[in-house]
Amino acid sequence: MSQRFTVTKPAVQGDINNEVEIVGGDKPPSIQAAENDTAGGASSAKNGKKYCEEGAPFMNDAEKGVNNDGNLALYEDDFKHRPKISSLLNTLANYKTLPEHSQEPEGRDKQLKNVAPQMGTLMGVYLPCLQNILGVILFIRLTWIVGNAGALESFFIIVISCATTSLTAISMSAVATNGVVPAGGSYFMISRALGPEFGGAVGVLFYLGTTFASSMYILGAIEILLVYIAPVIAIFDDGVGSGTTSNSPDMLNNMRVYGTIILFVLSLLVFVGVKYVNKCALLFLFCVVVSIFCIYIGVFIPNDLQFCCLDDNIAIHSDFRSIEECTLYFQGNASVPSTLGQSLCDADDLKVDECVSYLSKHSAKLTPAIPGLGNGLFSDNLKNLYRDGGEVLPREEGKGPNEIVSDITTSFTILLAIFFPSVTGIMAGSNRSGDLKDAQFSIPRGTLGAIFTTSLIYITCVLFFAGAVRGEILRDKFGESIDGGLVVANIAWPSQWVILIGSFLSTIGAGLQSLTGAPRLLQAIAKDNLIPFLAVFGKGSAIGEPTWALLLTAAISELGIIIAKLDSVAPIITMFFLMCYMFVNLACALQTLLRTPNWRPRFKYYHWSLSFIGMVMCVSLMFISSWYYALAAMALAGCIYKYIEYRGAEKEWGDGLRGLSLQAARYSLLRLEEGPPHTKNWRPQVLVLCKLDEELLPKHRRLLSFASQLKAGRGLTLVSSVIEGDYTTKYPESQAAAQELRKVMTEEKVKGFHQVLIARDVNDGISACIQMSGLGGLQHNTVIAGWPYGWRQSTDDRAFRVFLNVVRNVSSMHNALLVPKNITLFPSNDQKLEGGSIDVWWIVHDGGMLMLLPFLLRQHKVWKNCTMKIYTVAQMEDNSIQMKKDLKTFLYHLRIDAEIEVVELPGCDISAYTYERTLLMEQRTQLLRQMKLTRKESSFDAQAIVDLHHIPASETDGASPAKNTGRKVRFARQESSPFDEESEKEEVLNVSNLTDINEVTEDDVDLMDMEPEKQKADAADNDTDGLLDIKPSDRNVRRMHTAVRLNEIIVEKSHKAHLVILNLPGPPKLQRKEQNCIL
Repeated sequence: MSQRFTVTKPAVQGDINNEVEIVGGDKPPSIQAAENDTAGGASSAKNGKKYCEEGAPFMNDAEKGVNNDGNLALYEDDFKHRPKISSLLNTLANYKTLPEHSQEPEGRDKQLKNVAPQMGTLMGVYLPCLQNILGVILFIRLTWIVGNAGALESFFIIVISCATTSLTAISMSAVATNGVVPAGGSYFMISRALGPEFGGAVGVLFYLGTTFASSMYILGAIEILLVYIAPVIAIFDDGVGSGTTSNSPDMLNNMRVYGTIILFVLSLLVFVGVKYVNKCALLFLFCVVVSIFCIYIGVFIPNDLQFCCLDDNIAIHSDFRSIEECTLYFQGNASVPSTLGQSLCDADDLKVDECVSYLSKHSAKLTPAIPGLGNGLFSDNLKNLYRDGGEVLPREEGKGPNEIVSDITTSFTILLAIFFPSVTGIMAGSNRSGDLKDAQFSIPRGTLGAIFTTSLIYITCVLFFAGAVRGEILRDKFGESIDGGLVVANIAWPSQWVILIGSFLSTIGAGLQSLTGAPRLLQAIAKDNLIPFLAVFGKGSAIGEPTWALLLTAAISELGIIIAKLDSVAPIITMFFLMCYMFVNLACALQTLLRTPNWRPRFKYYHWSLSFIGMVMCVSLMFISSWYYALAAMALAGCIYKYIEYRGAEKEWGDGLRGLSLQAARYSLLRLEEGPPHTKNWRPQVLVLCKLDEELLPKHRRLLSFASQLKAGRGLTLVSSVIEGDYTTKYPESQAAAQELRKVMTEEKVKGFHQVLIARDVNDGISACIQMSGLGGLQHNTVIAGWPYGWRQSTDDRAFRVFLNVVRNVSSMHNALLVPKNITLFPSNDQKLEGGSIDVWWIVHDGGMLMLLPFLLRQHKVWKNCTMKIYTVAQMEDNSIQMKKDLKTFLYHLRIDAEIEVVELPGCDISAYTYERTLLMEQRTQLLRQMKLTRKESSFDAQAIVDLHHIPASETDGASPAKNTGRKVRFARQESSPFDEESEKEEVLNVSNLTDINEVTEDDVDLMDMEPEKQKADAADNDTDGLLDIKPSDRNVRRMHTAVRLNEIIVEKSHKAHLVILNLPGPPKLQRKEQNCIL
C-alpha cells in the first residue's frame, strides 16, 4: 500500500507551527498485544506538556483521559483507539506468544509470571538432543548391525540416516527461527507452516511415533534386564533357559509381562511427578556419556574373553566354552565323536562311520572374542553377511541347537529401518522452545551440534566394533556364545556392569521422556480442535497436566509392548518420524520458494534445494525400509488429512499451502490466457443470476440445485446477485446477502464462488455481472437465469425488459443461456427420479449444447435413471427419413445414446385464435406509439389513461391543464413507485433511438421521414378509433402461429417427460419491437 508523506522543515528552530502534511496515507492497521503495557501508565514532561494518553487499548477506563500533546497533537484522535509507540515498544520487545488455545492453569500463571526462561543452548537443546539420540539401539543392536551389514554398509547406513536428520535439522532451524516458536515444538512449526490439514495429520503421526518410541525403550530395557542383568527373574521358562533366549514364546511373554509393569510404573511417575523426571534427565544422560567413554577405552585394551568357533566362521553355544568341550572328538580320539561332534552328526542323522568322515572335514577351537584393534579383523568384517531366519551362514541352515543362527532375515533395508530410530530425537530442543532464553539462537546450534556429535559417535563405534570384535560375536544378537553377555558390555572397561546399568538407566530415562512429551503433544493437537473426537484429551488436571492424554498414550504404548519384539517396533517408529521429517523439509522448501513476506528466518544457512533433497531422502528411506509400512503410514496420514478437510477446519494460520494455492492459481490463470480452450475440453462454466427476496434470501433455490446437478462439482460455478441502491448505504445488506448466498450454496452442494453487486439500476448491475464475472481466462461461458414470472400482470415493463436485456447481453458475450421455467417443480438434490425421460427439441443448431445438457445432467444421481429423447422438426419440403438417419449418425459420432423422432410440422391455416392474439398485441403497441409516450409513462397500464382537460380544478391545485401537459391524454401519476427514475427528464420513444438499421421496416421509414411538426399534429388529431382499422403484420401472425403449433406438438409428445429442453428464440434487436416479442 503506497503512502506519500510531505514534511516541511520549520523556518525558525523551535517554532511551534511546524508544518506536517500527510497526503495519501491510510490509517495504519491496529496493533494488538497479548499483555498489558507495563509502561502504559507512565508519563513524562516534554516542552511543558505531559504524555498521558499512552496506549489507550492497554489502559482501564479510569486512565483513559484525553490530554493534548503539543508534539503529537496531530494524532491525538488516533491515540484514543491506538497505543503510542513509546508505550508499546516494551510490550513488543518482551512479547512471548502462546498457541492460540493455550492458557496457563490457574495457580501456575502467578508462579510463572515473573520467572523468565533461563535455559541456554547447552542445557536446553544440546544435552536433551544428545540424550534422545543416543539410546537403546547403540547398546543392544549396533554391534549386531555391524556384524551383518559389515563395516562398509554399516557406515553407509549411518551416513544416510545422519544426513537425513542433518538436512531436516537445517530446515527445522530455518522454520524455528522464523518468528517466536511457543511450546508445541515441531507440531506447532509444521501446522503453522503447512496448514491445519497437514498439521493435524503430521501431528498425529509424530505423536504415534513418540508413543511407540516409549514402547521401544521399555522393550530394550526389559531385554537388558532379563537377558543380561537378571535372567533368574524370568516368569516363563521351560527349565532350559528359553525364557531369556532369542525370540522364543517364553521370552516374548516375559517381555509383555515385565513391559506392562514398567509401563505402569513409569506412567504413574509421569502422572505424579513430572518435575522429578526432568531432574533425573541429567543423571540418565550422565550414564550414557560414561558408558560411551568406557566403550572407547575398552576397545584399546585386550580382552581375554573366548568362545567356541566352528570352522573359523560359526559361533557355538556357550555350553562348549572350555577346551575339553570345544572339540569334535572325545579326548582327541578321532574315532569317537565328542558331545559337540555328536550333536552335529545327529542334526544330519549320520551313522557312526559317516559321522567320523563328516567331522574330519570340520574343526572347532576356542577363539578370542574381542582381540582388540590391530589384529586384522577390520578387513574380515568389511563385507556384509546377510542371512535368512534359521541360517548359520548365507544359504546354509544351522545344524543342531548348539550353532548360533540368525533369528530374523537380515538385509540392508531391514537393518536401516532398525537403526534409524537411533538418530531420531533431533526435535527435543525445539520441543522445549518455550523454556529457552533465546530459541532462535539455541535451536540451530544445539541441534546441529548434537547431530554432529552423535554422528561422530556412531561412525567411530562402527569402525571400532569392526576392528576389535570377531564377526561371529558381532552377529550373536543375544550373546549366546559368551554366556549370554552383552557384546558392548564385554568390550567396555573396567567392567561390563558399567554398560549394563548405564544402558538400563538411560533406556528407562528415554522412555520417561517419551511418556512425558507424547501426552503434551496430544493435548496441543486436541486443543487446536482439528479432530473433534480428540477434544476430550485436551483437558488436564488442575495444574494443567494432560491426564487424559497420558492414559491414551499408555494404552497405545501397551500395544507396542504386546508386540514384544524390538526389531518389529523399530520400523514402525521409523515410518512415523520419517513422515514428520519429510513435512518439516517440505515446509521449509515451500516457504523459501514462495518467498512470502513473513519468511525471514534468522538462520541463514539453508536453501530450498537442501530441504528438497532431505524430503526426497525421507520418502526414499520409508520405502527402502519397508514399503508396506510406508504405504500404511501414508494411508493413515491421508485419512487424517481428508477427515480434517471433511470436518471443515476453520483455522487460518497463514500457512504456506495457501500461498502455494495462490501461486498455482496465478500460474493456471496465466496459462488460460494463452488461448481459448479446445473443443474437447469445453464444458459449461456457469454463471447463475440469482434473484433475492425482501429478506435477502435466494428467491429460487432450485436454480442453485439445477446448477449443482448440471456441474456435479466440476468446472467453474459463479453465483451472482444484484441489490438495487447506493453502495455506501447498502454495503451491510450486501454482506448479509453474501453470507446467506454462501449458506444456501453449501446446502445445495454448489462448489463455486458467489458475489453480490450493488447497482443503482438492476439492468446495469446484471450487465456488469455478465461482463465482469470471472478472472482472466477463467470466465463463464453459460448463464443460468430465471424465467420472468408475472410480467403480464405487472404494471412495469421492466418485468420483461430486464429479462430481454439479459438475453441481449448474454448473446453479445457469445455465451449460452439456460432459462429454466417452472423452476419450483425441478427436483432437489435429495430426490432421485426413477425412469422417465429428458426430451430435447432440437430446432435451431446451437453447436451441440442441447445434446450436451442431458448428458451432463445424467451424470448426477438425480437424473441418472432418466432416458434421453431427441425430437427435431421437419417441414413439408424436408425428407424426414433421411433426417432421422443423419441424426442417428450424428449421435453415434457424439457417443450419445438417445431415442430419435422426427416430427413433421405440416402447413395449415392460421386459426382465429392466433390472429386475434396477434391483433391485440399490435393494437396495444400502436396505441402507445400514437400517444408518443415516454419510457417512464409506458411503464403504466393503458387503463390508467385519463383526460387531463376534464380533471376538476380542485384535483389540479388550481393549475391550468395546459401548463401541466401539452397532450390530450396522460398517464395518471402514482404517488410513489419503486420503479421511478431519479431523472425527471422525459425522453420520447421515437424511431431515432433504434439501434439496428437492419431491423427497420417500411413503416419505420415512413415515420422517420415525417417532419416533427407533422408528427406532432397527427398525434394531436388522432384518437383511439383508428386502432380498429389496424391489420396485423404477416410476420407477427406467422410467428404467433409457429409458437401456438409448437406448443401443441410439444405438449402432445412430451407431456410425460421429466424435463423438456428446447431452443429459445432470440429477442428483437430493436427496443421498439419488444412489445411484440414472442418467447
